[in-house]
Amino acid sequence: MSETTNKKDDKNTDDKQAGKKTLSLGGTLSLKGGAAGGARPSMPPGSVAVEVRNRKRAPAPQTKQSNEDAHLSSAEREARIKALQQAMSDGGQAKSALPKRRTTIEDKKKEQAAAAEDREKTAREQELEELRQIEEDERKKTEELRNSAPLPSGPSVPGHDSHGPRKGRFSGDNEETESYRDKLKKAGPKTPPRSVGDRRGGRITVTQALNRDYDRDRGPSLAAQKRAREKARMAAQGALEPAKKVIREVILPETITVGELANRMAEPGGEVVKALMKLGVMATITQTIDADTAELVIDEFGHKAKRVTDADIEVGIEGAQDKAEDLKPRPPVVTIMGHVDHGKTSLLDAMRETNVVSGEAGGITQHIGAYQVTMESGDKITFLDTPGHAAFTEMRARGANVTDIVVIIVSAEDSVMPQTIEAIAHAKAAGVPIIIAVNKIDLPNADPMKVKTELLQHEVVVEDLSGDVQCVEISAKQRINLDKLEEAIMLQAEILELKGNPNREAQGVVVESKLEKGRGSVATVLIQNGTLRIGDVFVAGAEYGKVRALIDDKGQQIEEAVLGQPVEVLGFNGTPEAGDTFSVTPDESKAREISEYRQRKRRESQAAMAVKGRTTIDDIIAARETGEKTALPVIVKGDVHGSVEAIVGSFAKMEEENPDIRVQVLHTGVGGITESDVKLARASGGIIIGFNVRANAQARDLATREGVDIRYYNVIYNVIDDAKAVLSGMLSPLQREEYIGNATIQQVFNITKVGKVAGCMVDVGVVKRGAGVRLLRDDVVIHEGKLKTLQRFKDEVKEVKEGTECGMAFENYDDIKEGDVIECFEIVEEARTVQ
Repeated sequence: MSETTNKKDDKNTDDKQAGKKTLSLGGTLSLKGGAAGGARPSMPPGSVAVEVRNRKRAPAPQTKQSNEDAHLSSAEREARIKALQQAMSDGGQAKSALPKRRTTIEDKKKEQAAAAEDREKTAREQELEELRQIEEDERKKTEELRNSAPLPSGPSVPGHDSHGPRKGRFSGDNEETESYRDKLKKAGPKTPPRSVGDRRGGRITVTQALNRDYDRDRGPSLAAQKRAREKARMAAQGALEPAKKVIREVILPETITVGELANRMAEPGGEVVKALMKLGVMATITQTIDADTAELVIDEFGHKAKRVTDADIEVGIEGAQDKAEDLKPRPPVVTIMGHVDHGKTSLLDAMRETNVVSGEAGGITQHIGAYQVTMESGDKITFLDTPGHAAFTEMRARGANVTDIVVIIVSAEDSVMPQTIEAIAHAKAAGVPIIIAVNKIDLPNADPMKVKTELLQHEVVVEDLSGDVQCVEISAKQRINLDKLEEAIMLQAEILELKGNPNREAQGVVVESKLEKGRGSVATVLIQNGTLRIGDVFVAGAEYGKVRALIDDKGQQIEEAVLGQPVEVLGFNGTPEAGDTFSVTPDESKAREISEYRQRKRRESQAAMAVKGRTTIDDIIAARETGEKTALPVIVKGDVHGSVEAIVGSFAKMEEENPDIRVQVLHTGVGGITESDVKLARASGGIIIGFNVRANAQARDLATREGVDIRYYNVIYNVIDDAKAVLSGMLSPLQREEYIGNATIQQVFNITKVGKVAGCMVDVGVVKRGAGVRLLRDDVVIHEGKLKTLQRFKDEVKEVKEGTECGMAFENYDDIKEGDVIECFEIVEEARTVQ
């Protein structure tokens, strides 16, 4: 205690010598009132010693103040009095010199916030200064490298140009450019070395963190450096522009789920569901919606919809459009038709013998249903072996336009026969040019002029009679004028300008198909465009496959089939039908998809035909009313030629009297109804009229399967009446206005939520609810519409008769006044009749 007192005395003495005024409390001041024990050292006058004890004691009551003063000595009392007098004389100076003992929480928070802001500002300025220093060092280093490494003359050096340095490695510099991160590390302040005894490294304790007693001289962390670089980059770029919305083209099938639609638009699924709710469609993310609703949603989000269907899988199967410079002439495809024993087989054999390429006079074996011959001029002609007209009609019914020219053989001895007329009807229905070949002119009873004259009855006018149909008189047995027939065929082909592109994927038509043991499905294909090679993947109708072998008309295997050549193709996975289109596809998956789609459509059509049953006249009338049919195709068969002519003449007369209708007579003939007639009617969508004739069993079965309507008659007037009925049904009905009554408005009532209601008296006729009405004012029509309501004594009624009061209101019209007249009428449709 004495040592402490001596130190204080020395300090007081020094302070006095320094000119400072110090309050020294040399004695011991007890807040409890008791004097400190022990001897007290002598103190100079005017000094007071104060002892501050840590232990808190209860303050002494005021009543013991006298006891406290009793324990003090006289010297202590005098010293205390002098100290108090000195403090009072100083006044506010001593009070202001003392530090503040207490600080509020708000002041402390403000001080901490100001200090944090100062630190953050200082750190930001330090980071920017470091970045500027780094950029300046990098620029100086780049200039030094550029000055120290001059560019060599001659070709340009990578990484340099005439305008200045470029990013990358300079010529002659084997070291890579120092990374930006390394530069920041070097430019930052160095971390002081870790002491040996400090095993914790850069960690700090909780006490150090609270007392802020830790090292602040360490450099910025990598995260801080990254933030600084990002801030500098953002400051250089300026304010970023708002991202633009990406407009997408959304592929839209016939049906799609909400989730898939959201994925294709790249929009959140919840937003799509909200858009559907706005449209009144309550659907979850997994439910399916139709294409129309999905298109509305796509438009709502600002995207573009592209509608696709299942049939789009066939889009592009025909390939790109051929350019005019790539097209080359192709051989014409000729079909020979005619009546039995008119020389069709003989003509085919004679044409085969003229094939100079074979080097043989006949004996050419025909392996397939089509073959190709080369004439002396080098031109080629492709002939289709179609006995009868079944195959021709089958192919045309499937939409295949195989034949370019039809050669009809007519015997000069027998003249025109029933099958000749049938062949002409088939050729005209297909829209194929006709060449008449009058055969057997070497016979003594031959009369070619008779043939030409009888052909006029069937609207076939030959060139000798100022027509446009070529006619060649030949003799297949004697080989007379065969060259003229070939010239006529080539001339007609030249007029048609038959061309194709050999340098593309093959396109063709299946002429016939069969299933052979050991070879599988085999089809004869006529190449119409392109070139077919072994290994090509193809699709034919509802079947697909890969070409395994190609066999020509001579039975020889070939590597490729050129334009206009008929070949036998092996490699089908199923047997196609005659008339199916043959197309080469890029890959097998595409061909399989097309095949599956066509098979599915064929099954659906077969199921629909099974439900629908037969095609009737009512179906034809309904189709005509919807605009699907513009004419009535018919086939007329009778027992005698006169009856057939009378029926056809009646049809022509009806067409003249009624220009809005047309009867298309596909074929007329004498005799029973055959399978050929049914096939022709099916291909053209017509009906068959039989007058005193019947269809054979095969024709009836075929008509039942194909849904062809056959009508039988034995009175010619019934045929004409039914034809008029059919044609009358094809005409659009007449609409006629029928007046039913009127009423006068006597008073107008204004009813809330209803509008104006007219109190009327029916003067004439009857007024019906739902009928058309006109509002007349001074005999002038000012409104025409329909009645919204018709009431009598607050009851809704269907009609009000003459002399009865009622209330009426118009739909979407309220401008009614007393004295107006309401005229009521109905629209009556009347069927038009054929005169």
